[in-house]
Order: sequence, then structure tokens, then C-alpha cells
Amino acid sequence: MTERLEAQFAFLNEADRLKSVMRATTLVDGSRVENSGEHSWHLALYALVLADQAGPGVDINRVIRMLLIHDLVEIDVGDVPIHSANGQAHASVETQAAEAKAADRIFGLLPPDLRTGLRALWEEFEAAETPDARFAKSLDRVQPVMANLMSGGGTWATYNVTFDQLEARVGVKIAKGAPALWDWVKKKALPWFQKA
Repeated sequence: MTERLEAQFAFLNEADRLKSVMRATTLVDGSRVENSGEHSWHLALYALVLADQAGPGVDINRVIRMLLIHDLVEIDVGDVPIHSANGQAHASVETQAAEAKAADRIFGLLPPDLRTGLRALWEEFEAAETPDARFAKSLDRVQPVMANLMSGGGTWATYNVTFDQLEARVGVKIAKGAPALWDWVKKKALPWFQKA
């Protein structure tokens, strides 16, 4: 029992470091950038509230679990903003290898039964091939869009993002997991780009 608790708390204490990983996306009021811990919590809430946007067979409890752990690897790798000049690194082989190494270390802190299950859930999110993972990935892309809209452009203005870039980098992922949600968000975002 003691050894198991030591491992569980080692993981939980390490996960606390996610609160120190700063992202490019601001809070909706634009007052400051969010951290990755806040982002993960907000996405879990997105899943809870937007569950009616999920496709058939999506298990919202699994999606919430996925979203709570999806960015833990940023403790080691940091956040690579999708619209930054280095945005192509977001999905690069190098970034994926660094994230896999981080996952080995971070999930490796857990007892074997938890390690295996949570690591598999993280890998499922990364692959985005199951209905649960596609919906989770769509929410991961929607939340920064909404933050940018509410904060007057946020990272779109910072990185000179075009609507075509938004659609290619973000919209495609949202549409795969929540098509009606992308239709709604696109209508909200388009006027900002037409004015910009």
C-alpha cells in the first residue's frame, strides 16, 4: 500500500508542474496567458458541457479523462503554439519523439496498472482515430478559438493567422470530431478575419 501511494503521489506531484507551462493562448478576458493546467481543466469542462455535440458512441467520461492528461507531456516538452512560426513543429517527428519520451517518464512514475491505462489513453488521444479521441481533439482545437474570439484576436493577431490557416490547422480537426460545432465556430470566427 505504501509503495503504491508513493508512486501515485509522485505522479500527482509531477503533474502539478503543468501549471507552470505557459501557453500562447490568453484567458478569454485577455488579461494574461493561460497555463497548460488551466487549459486541461477548461477542456474537461468543455467536454462536460458540450457532450451533446459528440457523435454516436462517444463516452464523455473517457473524453474527460483523456483531456485531463493529454498535455502532461508539456511538462518536459513545453507548448508549441499551432500558429507560431514554429507551428509546423507541432506535429513534427521530433516533437512526437520528445513527447513519447516525456510520456515514458511521466506515466512511468505510476504503479503499473495505472501507467498502462493512462499511457494508452494518452496514445489514443494523440492518434485521434477513435470517436472519443476525435471528439477530444476537436475540443482541444475549439477552446483556443473561443479564447481568441473573446480576447479580440489573441494569437491570431500575434501570429498573423489567416482564415485559410485557421481552417487547415484547426477547423479540419474540429470538423472530424464535432462537425456542427465547427460550422457554428466558423461563422463566429469569419467576421474577425474579414475585419482584420
